[in-house]
Amino acid sequence: MRKHILARAALVSTALLGASASAEFQRGYIYTVGSTTLFPFAKTVGEHFSKAHKKQLPLLQSTGTGGGIKLFCEGAQGETPDIVNASRAMKPKEREECQTNGVGDILEVKIGYDGLVMAQAKKAPPIALTRKEARMALAKWVASPDGKLVANPNHTWKQINPALPDSPIEVLGPPAASGTYDAFVDLVSDMECKGAPWVAAGKTEPSPDLLRKCRTLRDDGVYVEGREHDEDQLSRLNHAPGAVAIIDYKTYIDNMAHIRAVPIDGLEPTHDSIASHSYAGSRPLYLYVKAAHLGQTPGLKEYVGEFTSEHTWGEKGYLKSLGLIPLPTEERTTYVDAVKAQGIAPSLASIADAPPAKSWERAGKSTKTASKDTAKTAPHAAEPVAKSHK
Repeated sequence: MRKHILARAALVSTALLGASASAEFQRGYIYTVGSTTLFPFAKTVGEHFSKAHKKQLPLLQSTGTGGGIKLFCEGAQGETPDIVNASRAMKPKEREECQTNGVGDILEVKIGYDGLVMAQAKKAPPIALTRKEARMALAKWVASPDGKLVANPNHTWKQINPALPDSPIEVLGPPAASGTYDAFVDLVSDMECKGAPWVAAGKTEPSPDLLRKCRTLRDDGVYVEGREHDEDQLSRLNHAPGAVAIIDYKTYIDNMAHIRAVPIDGLEPTHDSIASHSYAGSRPLYLYVKAAHLGQTPGLKEYVGEFTSEHTWGEKGYLKSLGLIPLPTEERTTYVDAVKAQGIAPSLASIADAPPAKSWERAGKSTKTASKDTAKTAPHAAEPVAKSHK
């Protein structure tokens, strides 16, 4: 496992590194894009880094994982992001796009875990689902009893399982560009897509067309796409007794006075069930860093060092109080070795030197979620940093 992680965390490609390293940098601060889930972690690490190293605050843009990777992979010029935060692993096609555009070597660092939670209002009749039942509620295409692919005919929970309520299926979820969306598709489709009728007789993998169909969610109004962490999704739970919202673990904990988790395969999301991967909604979180920028962007090495310091991502680190589920000690050590190989030293700054993190682990007390993150940036961002993206 250690060798595997080092191999993945090692630099992905060296094709155009020389050209990338010579790119002219016109800015003097770190530029980060990506996952809304990771936004509060990156923001807090930036505050600690800025105070400890007397550096400018990083510019943060909450674009969603997919949108962030697209920006990250546009090239290695100074106006492109140094880092993309991702709530899923980078896809092979995305890596290929990065290399086609001259990004060069990429450092991958898994920083911890998060839990994908299906939640419902406490006043609604409680339900529990298997992964198969979640799929039968939300997949656009399902297998009929005779093995043929048909449009999903289920419109009430009771149609899926007679023991479930006879109320309309309504699932409030994140947009397609979000890593949370991808993680949910993985959750309900991963095993299904590897068997019949998606895989033809004599084959071991589905065709690209069948894989796309297998991984497509409904577009008939049953799945309601919103913004990740949108407070409106949580408020709508109180007005729709059959509704379920797809949220992250921190949002669930912050609002558990009013919502409950829907058990998946008999397990509820907890720190231990997510860290052990026994909970089906457990998912890893990543940083992807451009190697060509490590020696160019002021403070970038120190920022990555702050993120991978024990007082940051460890069992007693300040990110745990914000909702990060830490990696096991051995896995953290392996990634620390990987960043050290790139000349990055985990910060030795004292926790007392940085602003304290606000604890969210208060069961039964609701706090507001970060809803309008798609437009957030760090407070210093007065300079133009990237070209327009339509």
